[in-house]
Amino acid sequence: MHHHEHQRVPQHMCPDFFRWIHEDLRPWSETGITEETIERAKQMADFRLVILNGTAYVEHYKRSVQSRDVFTIWGFLQLLRRYPGQVPDLDLMFECFDFPLVLKRNYDQSIAPPPLFRYCGDDDSFDIVFPDWSFWGWAEINIKPWDLLLKDLDEGNKRMEWIDREPYAYWKGNPWVAEHRKVLLKCNVSNTLDWNARLYIQDWARESHQDFKESHLADQCTHRQEELITCILDSFFFFLKKNICSHIFNSCRFKIYIEGSAWSVSEKYILACDSVTLMVTPRYYDFFTRGLMPGLHYWPVRMDDMCRSIKFATEWGNNHEQQSQAMGKTASSFIQQDLKMDHVYDYMFHLLTGYSKLMKYTPTVPQNAIELCSETMACASQGFAKQFMEGSTVKGAADVGPCIMPPPYDPQTLNSILDRKSNSIKRVEEWENKYFEQINQE
Repeated sequence: MHHHEHQRVPQHMCPDFFRWIHEDLRPWSETGITEETIERAKQMADFRLVILNGTAYVEHYKRSVQSRDVFTIWGFLQLLRRYPGQVPDLDLMFECFDFPLVLKRNYDQSIAPPPLFRYCGDDDSFDIVFPDWSFWGWAEINIKPWDLLLKDLDEGNKRMEWIDREPYAYWKGNPWVAEHRKVLLKCNVSNTLDWNARLYIQDWARESHQDFKESHLADQCTHRQEELITCILDSFFFFLKKNICSHIFNSCRFKIYIEGSAWSVSEKYILACDSVTLMVTPRYYDFFTRGLMPGLHYWPVRMDDMCRSIKFATEWGNNHEQQSQAMGKTASSFIQQDLKMDHVYDYMFHLLTGYSKLMKYTPTVPQNAIELCSETMACASQGFAKQFMEGSTVKGAADVGPCIMPPPYDPQTLNSILDRKSNSIKRVEEWENKYFEQINQE
């Protein structure tokens, strides 16, 4: 412990959303976690990760989507480099696909649910949420590690003030992964109707052939006016021979977040842009989104009447410029401060520490496990994956310990937060209903 003594840096409290760790682990608070409980998660898991004396071992069960597992495991290794000797022994099962699988309805009080880690949860499941792979980079679509990207996003915001942005709601994404995204596309501008939405299909297959030149995330935050004009002229003359205008409206005042097949990785990039995030009623949460408050960090949009809801949001926002600007700023500073990489590691640290305290047995190295090490992992990778691993390597032990874990919510506080959320959404719905009535009378 000696190397801690010279630290004079006072530790700060973790962001408030860390308190959800207590809630996520609550299903095992009475029973603890036995080896038998863990084994029950095996048929669902992609891999099993064991940490013993600061060394990580992994046993793979099935292939994950793309390189999700690789970058998630890389994240665990970087945590061990950041807090050497502080990450406790543990044994966990991880699944890298989108949907929660440990459904509450399948477990009554008498039997503890199998603990399964994944990237998102919902109110009907017991899955334990963990930061997603893209914090260390997403090789397949050239999205670089989070701490590098945060700087880009911040600079992107500085290039164009909210007030100078287009008064529309922007979305670009893959609509084929979910029915409600196809419904969203119906809100696009047409010859007869304008819901103030500018929606684009992100063709990842095409992007990958062009090395992702069109999809730089920092460009989401701005678009320079002169490019816009030349772009429009060009497209007028060349009849859009190439999709050069696909990111014209990246400089919009409003950005739409809509879930994909489950939660979408895009959420943090959208919230980081200083634009007002229009959040179509989400079903899923990831580890940080439970810290967001409607009306403060984002504007709620209803799923069952999307087009009119988007139209109302943009009209309200354009008529209340100061409030809108504040909302955009509150969200992006939440992302820059509360969700900076230090806090991502601290969240992992506190979640794994809490989890390890529940374990009723001493883990052993699984039979088919391999020992992991950052160097060999980075060496064995290629292309963007190698670049991102090098870019997200923790250089050495942190010179200050993790933030201080806040206590669990007492039931009253938790209920009042949930009430505040639903009241805030109800208020917007009442405003919308009045507005819809007006439209109908017109």
